[in-house]
Amino acid sequence: MVIQTFSVIVIDENECVSDPSICGKNATCFNTVGSYYCQCHKGFTTNSAYNFTQADGIECEDINECVVASIDCGPNTKCVNSEGGYNCTCEAGYLSSNGNDTFNPGQGVQCIGKNVLNPTLYIYIYIYIGVCDVDKSICGGGVCKNSKDGHECLCSSGFTNYGHNQLKCTELMCDRLLNEMLILKHCLDPQISLILLTRIQAFLNALDDLLHGGFSSDNAKVSALFSIVESMLKLIGPQLSASQTRRVSAKTDVEMLVKWGNFPPEGDFMMNTSGAQFTSHWDTATGNNHLGFTTAALLSYKGLEESLNCSFDHLKTQQKQTFKINSKVVTATVSNKETTNLTKPINLTFYHLEKKNEKQRPMCVFWDPELDGGAWSTRGCTTVISSADQTDCSCSHLSSFAVLMALYDIGDVYELRVVTLVGLSLSLICFFICIVTFYFVRSIQSTRNTIHLHLCISLFIAYFVFLVGITRTENKVGCAVVAGILHYFFLAAFCWMCLEGVQLFRMVVLVFNTTLRPIYMFAAGYGVPAVIVAISATANASGYGTDKHCWLSIQDGFIWSFYGPVCIIIIANVFFFLITIWKLAEKFSSLNPDLDSLHKIKAFTVTAIAQLCILGIMWVFGCFQFNENTLAMSYIFTILSSLQGVLMFIMHCWLSKQVSPGHLITKMQSLAKKYGMINHALTKY
Repeated sequence: MVIQTFSVIVIDENECVSDPSICGKNATCFNTVGSYYCQCHKGFTTNSAYNFTQADGIECEDINECVVASIDCGPNTKCVNSEGGYNCTCEAGYLSSNGNDTFNPGQGVQCIGKNVLNPTLYIYIYIYIGVCDVDKSICGGGVCKNSKDGHECLCSSGFTNYGHNQLKCTELMCDRLLNEMLILKHCLDPQISLILLTRIQAFLNALDDLLHGGFSSDNAKVSALFSIVESMLKLIGPQLSASQTRRVSAKTDVEMLVKWGNFPPEGDFMMNTSGAQFTSHWDTATGNNHLGFTTAALLSYKGLEESLNCSFDHLKTQQKQTFKINSKVVTATVSNKETTNLTKPINLTFYHLEKKNEKQRPMCVFWDPELDGGAWSTRGCTTVISSADQTDCSCSHLSSFAVLMALYDIGDVYELRVVTLVGLSLSLICFFICIVTFYFVRSIQSTRNTIHLHLCISLFIAYFVFLVGITRTENKVGCAVVAGILHYFFLAAFCWMCLEGVQLFRMVVLVFNTTLRPIYMFAAGYGVPAVIVAISATANASGYGTDKHCWLSIQDGFIWSFYGPVCIIIIANVFFFLITIWKLAEKFSSLNPDLDSLHKIKAFTVTAIAQLCILGIMWVFGCFQFNENTLAMSYIFTILSSLQGVLMFIMHCWLSKQVSPGHLITKMQSLAKKYGMINHALTKY
């Protein structure tokens, strides 16, 4: 026998490319697996969500920075709002120290009063002759020198303007960095030469040496490492001549961006390394103090996650959980010094090292050096969206930290297993009694009785297989077979319930020929589920069976091969029941109603509706019971499952005048005598 396997490749539609205007004006579209989200451009915001989609009906509106952000342009100035931004100008009677009409607060520009000289002559003297005399602090940590272009800043030792001669000189903070490097050198590897750190590749080589030996459980060393890496990335960034730099070494992968200019860069940027993606805004990377450049860097560590699969004690959880890092550890940094509480969160996408199953939930965390020397924390980080292969995180800070993803499993609850065992066993007993009753009691043989018989058979087989095989995941093939059987017989149960709705509809609406032919009933009751299961198995055979349960996988929406048909059947049944009730009301109000027949149909309809409600509501809770933090849903699902058999027994056997307990016992005795198998227990009873 030749077994053929088929695979279906699902390609994600990039909504941002297929519909460039999907986010509307003044917004940027970010594609995700199976979806997308929008964010406003710099200078624009919404009244509600930071991330949104077209369906939310949200538009990005201009921010009046002069009002909302309380921009401080300095003395003798005024803030002028513009679409997507703002500018500072001097008040009447004052001129800017750089000679421009507009400027930004971070440029260090001052507004100086005009003297009695002719304005044109004053501007000439101020800009081309005496800038350094007018504003002695214009160069910061350097010496101001007048030049034909206005002025030139000569930076003192330990200060730099990164090659832009008219920018203010700022401190490099080299001493602090070197001290940290010396401390780490002493702790980890005394053979590392600090001289090599003058270049990116040399820095990465030195970092490889640090990472080679691992960190075991020394959290303080990990915190020192992350701090030094962040400082080095900030120091190296402004020295780069290329706007984009990518370097890969044995233990690291880094990408760096740098933007030069007199004005802060605008728009969004995106960076990629092996295992992660970093997305943010240039105004977030710049901050309030623009130094003539803006840098951003993303560095991912290879294998560091193996050394950091610990320090989870500070993660607050609702129940006992186990954690495992399932992504590369990364350090993200920007030139902005104030990154402890960002107004616009940064976005990080992590690619999973192992596929996430449906009983695992991702957690976006960062390394907090203030927690006992260093530990993982979720503060300020949220999970935006997650699939089997990747997780998108949003964080409101970027300060000497690494972001990663931790997963946890939800263990089985002993009490729930007991409830399941007892409840389903009770339901199976009731189903068995119903099957025997519907098959052997001739006085109730009818089309409706046939439907009830096969409904009970389907549910009996489904619950029996569920009870003995739902957790037998050790054999993948056997687990897939169990999942397929459950898929088939639960669908069959809903199909037989739908047939009962059709039969009641025919009994009320049609006067003659109200009996359904058996061949049609079997085709609908067993044939339709067989077709659905066959198509589902052909399209995605791997969707049958998961790591924890022998049921349909929720990955890629495969669970909807069950819930989709169930929803359609429930809607169809509701339609038939509404028509049936409507027609019953008409017949009861007619001149010559057949009350006996109508009361019988009314009773049938009430029991059928109750039956649909119990089974339908059960699977509403059932769709939640394999997710985390839904223990209550699991209890409700189990209890309603137990009620199925009991409900069938009470409505169709115990309360039936034709099938009373005494009648059933008498019938069983006569059958036993007929075949020579007299049951003494029944006789005594």
